[in-house]
Amino acid sequence: MSWTGKMGWGLVVLLVCVALWAPYMAPYDIRQQDLTARLQPPSRAHPMGRDEFGRDVFSRVLYGARVSLRVGIMVVAICASVGTLIGALAGYYGGWMDRIISGFLFNAFLAFPGLLLALAMIAFLGPSVNNLILALSIIGWVSYARLIRGQVLKVKELEFVQAARAMGASDARILWRHILPHVVPPLIVQATLGVAGAVLAEASLSFLGLGVQEPMPSWGKMLDSGRAYLTTAPHLVLFPGLAIALTVLAFNFAGDGLNEWLTPQRSRSTHASPGRESR
Repeated sequence: MSWTGKMGWGLVVLLVCVALWAPYMAPYDIRQQDLTARLQPPSRAHPMGRDEFGRDVFSRVLYGARVSLRVGIMVVAICASVGTLIGALAGYYGGWMDRIISGFLFNAFLAFPGLLLALAMIAFLGPSVNNLILALSIIGWVSYARLIRGQVLKVKELEFVQAARAMGASDARILWRHILPHVVPPLIVQATLGVAGAVLAEASLSFLGLGVQEPMPSWGKMLDSGRAYLTTAPHLVLFPGLAIALTVLAFNFAGDGLNEWLTPQRSRSTHASPGRESR
């Protein structure tokens, strides 16, 4: 694995630890207000300053990691599960099932811009974390299903699958024991990269007021609140923006590094040099 991949996984582990231990790491209560110290710049007592209500920005950024990673991991888990099931059925059985799923269902979902569809769904259901996860899951499973379908189409024609079918193995056993283990590596890579996309989508929707609601902190919501004070208190936008960028970068690096590690290395050339050709 390259050094960028190792750095990415190190940052991912750090972010997960921050999300899990935020209540113990945060030096102040995220709801504690002090209007006399509103928009205070970074200081020793408050490394990231205070927001428009005098709340500690550092503590709210730590808690924002919990929301972002929760949304990212839940969305990827749902999308990967649903996409694997639908894609495996379409790729294995083919025929009319594949025509309905890949020819109609995939194209129907891909015809709509993902973020706009999520906006419409959340506007209809109401802004909340659970509705945000549901909306992002509904628009995100297609990419996983297409990936699994393509992998299953390739693996099901291999000799060991044909041998298992000739020995009378059931379709469920062939899919579960022989095909799916060979499509897990690209699925893991796709899921790692998908977390970054889900975190960015959550921040975008929260920025528009359709995600996490107050008083629960969210990086996107913090950006929305701080843009009114961009010239007078830029730290309100700087630190949540850096947190989003760092999280997305970490998962992208981790996904690329995992892809390099799981992809079989090309075999080294064993050809003899021109001066040592066989006689």
